[in-house]
Amino acid sequence: MKIETIRSFMTPVEESLTREHTLHEAIVYMNKYKLNTLPVVNSANKLIGVFTRSILYQMLLSQESMDTPIGKYIKKDIGTISEHTTVEQLEDDIAVSEVGTGFVINDEGIPIGLISKSEAVKSFLQKTRILKEQLETILQNSNLGAFMADDAQRIIFINDKLEKMIGVDERTILYKKLLDVFPDWTIPIGQNEVHFQKKIGSQTFMIRLSKYNMTNGKQGFIALFQNISELENMAQELATIKTLKSLLQTVIEHSYDGLVMINEAGKITFTSPSLLELFDLHQNQVAEFPIDEIFPHFELMKVLKTGVAEISDFMEIKGINYIVHRIPVYQDEQIIGAIGKIVYRQLHEVRETFKRYERKEMGETSTRKTPESSRFSFDEIISKDPQMEKLFKSGMKAAKGKTTILIRGESGTGKELFAHAIHSSSNRKNAPFITVNCAAIPEDLLESEFFGYEEGAFTGAKHKGKIGKFDLANGGTLFLDEIGDMSLQLQAKLLRVLQEREFYRVGGTERITVDIRIIAATNRGLEEMVEKGEFREDLFYRLNVISFEIPPLRKRKGDILLLTESFIEGLNKQNGTSITGWDPLAEQALLQHDWPGNVRELRNVCERAMVFADNGMIHVEDLPDYLLKKIGFILLLEDNKTELEKPLLERAEEMAIRVALKKADGNKSEACKLLGISRSVLYDKLKKYEVF
Repeated sequence: MKIETIRSFMTPVEESLTREHTLHEAIVYMNKYKLNTLPVVNSANKLIGVFTRSILYQMLLSQESMDTPIGKYIKKDIGTISEHTTVEQLEDDIAVSEVGTGFVINDEGIPIGLISKSEAVKSFLQKTRILKEQLETILQNSNLGAFMADDAQRIIFINDKLEKMIGVDERTILYKKLLDVFPDWTIPIGQNEVHFQKKIGSQTFMIRLSKYNMTNGKQGFIALFQNISELENMAQELATIKTLKSLLQTVIEHSYDGLVMINEAGKITFTSPSLLELFDLHQNQVAEFPIDEIFPHFELMKVLKTGVAEISDFMEIKGINYIVHRIPVYQDEQIIGAIGKIVYRQLHEVRETFKRYERKEMGETSTRKTPESSRFSFDEIISKDPQMEKLFKSGMKAAKGKTTILIRGESGTGKELFAHAIHSSSNRKNAPFITVNCAAIPEDLLESEFFGYEEGAFTGAKHKGKIGKFDLANGGTLFLDEIGDMSLQLQAKLLRVLQEREFYRVGGTERITVDIRIIAATNRGLEEMVEKGEFREDLFYRLNVISFEIPPLRKRKGDILLLTESFIEGLNKQNGTSITGWDPLAEQALLQHDWPGNVRELRNVCERAMVFADNGMIHVEDLPDYLLKKIGFILLLEDNKTELEKPLLERAEEMAIRVALKKADGNKSEACKLLGISRSVLYDKLKKYEVF
């Protein structure tokens, strides 16, 4: 609808006065333009006041000279009206003006016209007539019967529809009292409206009787009549449609893992929520788009051409294996579309295809590297943390030489992964990579594990003896994990090997020379152990030639969600789960935790949550209790389902408040600083969420 502005009926202003104009010139202007009020502008033509007929009379009565400037007489407190003002806004703007006339200004403040109150009234009357005609047209052409009564309860309007509904002529009830026409009605007194059902003649109506405000400040009544039989028919049809929709949605959600439908033009007409979740899409990203732009790998257009149903080979997303059933849709022997049924949660009906896939996987496994070689490279270590990226660059540089490397870091940070990556980047990448966990092998067996033994070296020894880890690592890399747990006696022997690159097997006399690179790792403070005499100082300096410190996960929280994406993909493959991602509140919980077990703990939590989530998104209730309690968020159990049904924003807000209070040790001022809110807002939130 076009919005009418005041430019359509304002009186244009052709000239304006200034403060320097004389009384004589003002009289000439008034006579010339036949106006009772003239605008006064400054040097920039902006409105600064008005000169009115009453000011003219005042100056004449004061016997001012005709040459007297009008500047000190003009009225400055005036109401102005923007040229963009609509007719609906005009009433308020005119009310501001004390001179009975409103000046219209443009965006630069220059007067371009004026409107008198009489003109405004004419405009309002015209608008009122139009609205009245529109309202009567709507009422007359609607399926509702209607009448209006004034404050004295006299019927002042009845539409044609109501006349036909109740079989009366408006002349028989117009201006009669409401209760005289409908004596058994209940008039709303303490309420604005009432609804009731009445039988008039042979028909039953649902009637809404409500109050409305009249122009005299009093209240009248409006009654709307709806034929109940029509309403019942509509309600029954609506209920049938809703039931059918719910039934179809239930069938689609539970019969298929994912569903997409296209029309004969290849455009998407329907996608199930589970499919959108699997591919991390929203409805507005796929609706009415060509199928080959969104899901080209489904190859549904092929079915439109051939008209033959088929099953795809295995495909993969987020580590989840799925297949697509391509089904043509016929109407009167003509293809009108196609359906793609995506199966990824249960694959029983494609068992033979799945067996082929298992055989393929077994074939790939047989070609993988043996455990005696490195399995990871720097490209496979997931991180976007600047400190980690700096370590990667340094690690790749250090990998090129033969120098001994010491990797430090808390348990679970990925020290062994880093050692693998260094070997993979070195010139020895095709040579053996041998790992020894110094904390996992009993001390009395550690020497034989390192250096091997000769036949008959001790009771129970193998008949032909055994070569040790140093022998196996010859030409490659020996990774000594948890080296801080090695005994002092073995430390001395290790030092000799590092210095001389030779050793004797247990019970042997032949000197064995080896070419190996040592990479050691520890989560212990070797410097403190040296001071206490628990670790040889000379060995420490031999190992600590190049040292890398792997930062704990709590210091690189930007990697948390990045790592979980990789874990989800891998664990979906490993465990056959169908997890697509994390609920935002669960993500917040992960980011709040300090992860004392680092990446290892994160992977374990991920795997545990995926088991409990079954499929789809992982929610906060799928996380372990210890984690939720540690970050100050109490898990909402089954006996408190109303809390679980809170909107996500409220749950996240409550969690943030609990975490802040815990970090601040209950100090509300400190919690306010952490949250960035005032104390009054905090107290309101504490009361809302019943946090004490």
